Amino acid sequence: MNPKDFTDPAGELVEAGRGASAYRAFVPAPLPPRVEWAGLVTPLAAATLSLGQLGGTGHTLPNPHLLLRPFLRREAVASSRIEGTQASLTDLVLFEASPQASQVPDVQEVANYVRALEHGLQRSAELPVSLRLIRELHQVLLTGVRGHERTPGEFRTDQNRIGSPGSPLSAARFVPPPPDRLLQVLGQLETYLHAPSDLPPLVRLAAIHYQFETIHPFLDGNGRVGRLLITLLLCLDGILSQPLLYLSAYFERHRQEYYDTLLDVSRASRWDAWFRFFLRGVEEQSQDAIRSARRLLDLRQELHGRLHQAKRSALALKLLDDLFDRPATTVPDAARLLDITPRAAQGNIDKLVQEGILVHRPGTTHPRVYVAVPILRALEETGA
Repeated sequence: MNPKDFTDPAGELVEAGRGASAYRAFVPAPLPPRVEWAGLVTPLAAATLSLGQLGGTGHTLPNPHLLLRPFLRREAVASSRIEGTQASLTDLVLFEASPQASQVPDVQEVANYVRALEHGLQRSAELPVSLRLIRELHQVLLTGVRGHERTPGEFRTDQNRIGSPGSPLSAARFVPPPPDRLLQVLGQLETYLHAPSDLPPLVRLAAIHYQFETIHPFLDGNGRVGRLLITLLLCLDGILSQPLLYLSAYFERHRQEYYDTLLDVSRASRWDAWFRFFLRGVEEQSQDAIRSARRLLDLRQELHGRLHQAKRSALALKLLDDLFDRPATTVPDAARLLDITPRAAQGNIDKLVQEGILVHRPGTTHPRVYVAVPILRALEETGA
């Protein structure tokens, strides 16, 4: 890092290493940040209004699972895409139905993201967001995938960097705190997480995301864990009652601006630009989620009507509703869901095939995987 770039840093540059291996690293100042409110009033109001509308949409759902897992999967795909994975939403759905049905190597990483967020939501009911929970999320995220050898669930004891792989630390775009300062800054972050705050919740959340990404406490997976924390804190802080808002698709669409605004906080304390960027993301993704919710609700009503008109059974309707939660199924899955024999389950699947709701995925056998194409298409139209 070039010290001349740090004109008004939101922390301090420190010397680390020795001799020819010496380098500079950045240690962020403890939160809360210095906030200039003049340019934030309008974007904060817009983001808060949109988030409130999204929360209201969640309360009107006939089934809370109608949106929760579909939105979670979209987030997993988008967040992992920022890190370079190529798996799609369809790849993920196929993998969940039958691991051998998807041949995309990256899909396990995306599936781990889903499991990590589900783990975090479950554990946060009994454990506050803490360094312990953050380490648990990281372990779930990296188990059995690329980066599994880089101490999953453990904070780093080596220096990491942001920049070209293999480049010397002195040439890195950004160098997070050195290992001997890591526990200090993580402890300060945990204290802030548990302390009362005068900042509006969304501004506080934006500051926490910056701080975590700047600390970069793991050797791998920092971005994904940081984005997981946004969703967890939205729910734990009571901003949303259900995990319906995800920002990774917004960060992915504006990836360079995302990186640059984070870095500009460190270099020049440009918190206002970062806050505006974050709040704009909350507004955009809230509106996207509302549109997606309406589209899925309309689709559910349309497909229900199609089955009613064809005089299909209540079991076929139950199977249909489950497809909004899991848009691919197999005969064994349908048999367990409906508590019927495999033969009867095949009959109900065939009914949905006849109505154009399910399509057999070519090449899948033992078990055959059936995909709810209209539901997947609705999920992929916007956002992810």
